[in-house]
Amino acid sequence: MSDTGDFPTESNAPSVESVGSLASEATPTPPEATPLASGKKLPRIMAVANQKGGVGKTTTAVNLGAALADMGLRTLLIDLDPQGNASTGLGIENRGLELSMYHVLMHEESLDNVVEPTDVKGLFVAPASLDLAGAEIELVPAFSREQRLKRAIEAVIDDYDYVLIDCPPSLGLLTVNGLSAANEVLVPIQCEYYALEGLGQLLRNVDLVKRNLNPTLDLSTILCVMYDARTKLAGQVVTEVREHFGEKVLRSVIPRSVRLSEAPSFGQPITTFDSRSRGAIAYRDAAKEVHANVTP
Repeated sequence: MSDTGDFPTESNAPSVESVGSLASEATPTPPEATPLASGKKLPRIMAVANQKGGVGKTTTAVNLGAALADMGLRTLLIDLDPQGNASTGLGIENRGLELSMYHVLMHEESLDNVVEPTDVKGLFVAPASLDLAGAEIELVPAFSREQRLKRAIEAVIDDYDYVLIDCPPSLGLLTVNGLSAANEVLVPIQCEYYALEGLGQLLRNVDLVKRNLNPTLDLSTILCVMYDARTKLAGQVVTEVREHFGEKVLRSVIPRSVRLSEAPSFGQPITTFDSRSRGAIAYRDAAKEVHANVTP
């Protein structure tokens, strides 16, 4: 893989009815043959990715990480998105940071020197800064540019049970670094008509990374988010996704919630901002499913 030109660009949104052909093209192995989390071992490195923006990707990374930490699992959240929303959502001010993920990728700074604790016991974050936006361009001529995050994580992986990588909503070198470093991909899917926009391209790019950079990469988990029980369409999207991706789809569904939207402005995950809310309960259930059947 010589450059980001190897990765196809986003295409038009497929309709709900086209999920079947999309799934058969992107997942030649029936999902039933690879049950969710079956035989997975700790530590697990999961890239949270979806090239479509505004689908609850960062919300999922933050709240799933907090829920895993609440289960007693040491969890590191790596913020690879230049917007830094995962960092600010956990109370880390990303302006004026002395060290950030930019320095890890561009100056080979140790992750240990970048990681910050959060108010959630057992949850740590490697914050992003605005400088990370320039890394997409600066990485182009860099040596071994696709593997930089992988090497950084390998140096600290023994300290954590889970590493969650919040990838930007694009298919550039930052996302390629995230996919190259991960063992698994978790895809949040919005329960709306355009939910599958870009999903086919994402799955094909996961396959490209698997064949060229990371043979162990597995799209293991799909989480339906922003579910509105008042609409028939939301239920149809969930049904279709489950029909074609089988046990890769978590049984837990994340509801559309005002409290989930408010929590980041207070620098807290939903599990601490409103621990009894529907969103908090749903993410705790999702975390239990993600961790289920892990081989001791």
